[in-house]
Amino acid sequence: MEKPCTLLVHFDKGTPAMANEIKEALEGSDVVAKVDAMKRAIMLLLNGETLPQLFITIVRYVLPSEDHTVQKLLLLYLEIIDKTDARGRVLPEMILICQNLLNNLQHSNEYIRGVTLRFLCRLSEPEILEPLIPSVLTNLEHRHPFIRRNALLAISSIYRLPNGEQLLPDAPELVEKALSSEQDASAKRNAFVMLCNCSQDRAVAYLLSNVDRVAEWPDLLQMAVVDLIQKVCRANRPDKGKHIKIIISLLSSSSTGVVYECAGALVSLSSAPTAVRAAANTYCQLLSSQSDNNVRLIILDRLNELRKTHREVMSEVVMDVLRALSSPNPDVRRKVLDIVLDLISPKNVDEVVLFLKKEVVKTQAAGESDKDAGGEYRQMLVQAIHACTVKFPEVAGSVVHVLMDFLGDSNVASAIDVVIFVREIIETNPKLRVSMIQRLTDTFYQIRAARVCSCALWILGEYSLSLSEVEAAISTIKQCLGELPFYSATEDADSTTDSTKQPHAVNSSVTTSSRRPVVLADGTYATQSAASEAAVVAPSVVPGSLSNIPNLRSLILSGDFFLAAVVASTLTKLVLRLEEVQPAKAETNKACAAALLIMASMLQFGQSGFAPHPIDDDSYDRIVLCMRLLCNTGDEVRKVWLESCRQSFAKMLAEKQFRETEEIRAKAQISHAQPDDLIDFYHLKSRKGMSQLELEDEVQDDLKRATGEFTKDTDDAARLNRILQLTGFSDPIYAEAYVTVHHYDIVLDVTIINRTKETLQNLCLELATMGDLKLVDRPQNYTLAPESSRQIKANIKVSSTETGVIFGNIVYETSNVMERNVVVLNDIHIDIMDYISPAACADVTFRNMWAEFEWENKVALSTVIQDEKEFLDHIIKSTNMKCLTPPSALEGECGFLAANLYAKSVFGEDALVNISIEKQADGKLSGYIRIRSKTQGIALSLGDKITLKQKGGDR
Repeated sequence: MEKPCTLLVHFDKGTPAMANEIKEALEGSDVVAKVDAMKRAIMLLLNGETLPQLFITIVRYVLPSEDHTVQKLLLLYLEIIDKTDARGRVLPEMILICQNLLNNLQHSNEYIRGVTLRFLCRLSEPEILEPLIPSVLTNLEHRHPFIRRNALLAISSIYRLPNGEQLLPDAPELVEKALSSEQDASAKRNAFVMLCNCSQDRAVAYLLSNVDRVAEWPDLLQMAVVDLIQKVCRANRPDKGKHIKIIISLLSSSSTGVVYECAGALVSLSSAPTAVRAAANTYCQLLSSQSDNNVRLIILDRLNELRKTHREVMSEVVMDVLRALSSPNPDVRRKVLDIVLDLISPKNVDEVVLFLKKEVVKTQAAGESDKDAGGEYRQMLVQAIHACTVKFPEVAGSVVHVLMDFLGDSNVASAIDVVIFVREIIETNPKLRVSMIQRLTDTFYQIRAARVCSCALWILGEYSLSLSEVEAAISTIKQCLGELPFYSATEDADSTTDSTKQPHAVNSSVTTSSRRPVVLADGTYATQSAASEAAVVAPSVVPGSLSNIPNLRSLILSGDFFLAAVVASTLTKLVLRLEEVQPAKAETNKACAAALLIMASMLQFGQSGFAPHPIDDDSYDRIVLCMRLLCNTGDEVRKVWLESCRQSFAKMLAEKQFRETEEIRAKAQISHAQPDDLIDFYHLKSRKGMSQLELEDEVQDDLKRATGEFTKDTDDAARLNRILQLTGFSDPIYAEAYVTVHHYDIVLDVTIINRTKETLQNLCLELATMGDLKLVDRPQNYTLAPESSRQIKANIKVSSTETGVIFGNIVYETSNVMERNVVVLNDIHIDIMDYISPAACADVTFRNMWAEFEWENKVALSTVIQDEKEFLDHIIKSTNMKCLTPPSALEGECGFLAANLYAKSVFGEDALVNISIEKQADGKLSGYIRIRSKTQGIALSLGDKITLKQKGGDR
């Protein structure tokens, strides 16, 4: 659509209306047919048809109509037709239209008067408006408010025309007089806005003379007052004080919209702590009073903006912001916690942590129906408390014991966050170690998640130092494993005599757990088993007591032999430490024998037919190693097992804190323009001596700089790379497209050249999309002269980073042969690299997403690069991802490298990559690159990109 219009009407080009049919319908007396004919005429005009033959018919048969719908359509018709000739002079036939408009302005029906006055707001021809002005002014005193408010709009529109002051020289005086006597809220608002736009001094004088009554004005007028004050204060700084007082008085308005606008105006006009504090308090009141989640998110965005510029003031309202956690919406809660965590200080950290602690306790009382939502919310609270304790370790003691009650939470993600929090606090706060170990041994039996059990066992093995703690830890593990063995020998004998029945009978009661490959911290794969509480019923367990099976026993019987290996390692550490703290040699030997019996029982069960699946080689080797160490220990082995592991963990925490500090420092060092920086005005530099072509190029560069598209001279090459040829050189039509990607939009600027000697009619660019792409614009028909060109733009919406393909054709007709000709276009493939950017996440978050995401794409290595780190750097650069594996883990030359990469799309999608590389004897690299994502498209697209880029030829 090339002409402005206030109404868009859908038009189906498949059934075009003929002008003769429309003319016959307009000449008839049927009102319904006349309405339909007017609609069809308007649709044709909007789509480029001229229809000059209909004007006289409409003047003769439509103007006299009294029907409201017909009159409304008539005004729409008059709005879109051309009223001037090529020289800009008003057409003579418009005189008839003026007379009709004059009659409508004096019509007895209020509706016809009102819509005619509204129509005058869209006219800009003085020759048409001048004879209508007396009637417009007369309507200012009409008894109906609908007419008065539209008359004020018409006066404002006429006065703002280039020659409006000549048409209505006394308009401000008349509007000010009408404003003083007007009672209708909408009409009063229109009058005040007219004075604000056309005579600001009068509007300010009226405002100051009614300062005491501003709080009683309707909300429409109060909104106009806020807009006026913002304009006046920016133009006249000395008078800002008395106007800000009006803004502050409007903060107590009954309209939430006015209060919100006043708070925003207050921040934009003043940076004084008093004004910012008033705005922040206002936002907090709105946050607690509004129930709509979208409104809350908008208010939180405003509070986040205040946080960036006025941290000191925002720190005072942290507790008010926290009250928004009462909202059940997870997005609101997450944004509240993000704002609060950035505002914690030594003054408010105790109150914040206490509030979060109470919220955690509340989630424990949530009903069964709110289990999922409560678990997600509890996970956010645990992460928030963790962040607080990292910044202020002294508050950890007040919350860690409460959080340890949630180690057995049904929400596994929340329980994992708690146990990781406990693991970090027990290392960084030695004063809390004794009480935390005791609490952990008391609550260990409640843990039902395998990953949480593994981490809790590691804590017991590393930080149980005294004799009582070591004995309590060993006793707890024994109780959670239950009676030995895990199956009886008699049953094993029976199974050997009847190899077909017994194993199948036992396995029939086994609920096969879902197992997924997971990436360990070093990048290697292990098997994670989602255990069922009673997956396998061992013969040593009494039937009917399934709910009483201990947690470790239940998980091991379900086939989680990785956990069995962790149990073996923990028992080994505890026995080695018991040898140091236990003076009685007999007690130590007894504990060692019991540990060896447990390990042997686990190996026996793993190799029997009762397990859901045989024990894996890694777990088997780990358990055997532990048994050998307990049978033959030395000082070097003891040092490795009892000291080196904890030292490595402390080093990992130090590196994590160092990375976070560096990221914060890097963000703080982002350079912004300084107040005293020189400004280079490209538009003011001399252009003397330039040729016309050079001048045009310079103007284009200036436009690019103004829009942010121009960065440096090499951008020209980048622009050329984005030009795609759509047709061949031998086709009658040549087409090429320049592709521009703007986050959620793709803009195709298609250049079409007619290479024939004929005029091409009804030329249409028909596009279609595949993937999560959506064409926005409807195709239009064009007429292309011989050897001429035309620019056509097409907008395409993008909703995800899945592979997108745009294809289509150009359809046209020639004057000689009236048949449709088709030129098929080349496909346009959208690059996934335009949508993803490097991002960071915690190692636990990466593991959780890897276990959760179902789509995986496995790409085999095929490259000429022979250095592992060089290949990793090449993949990072090619895929625009960030390496999460710390640099210390990539040091050394061992012939093997494993790393985790992470990126996030503009749509919030996560892309996970694990690279496992091994250097062969011939110097070549082998291995696999695994990509995981929540959607199939991003996994396939990223895999295709890696396949193309990994060879190293385009380095």
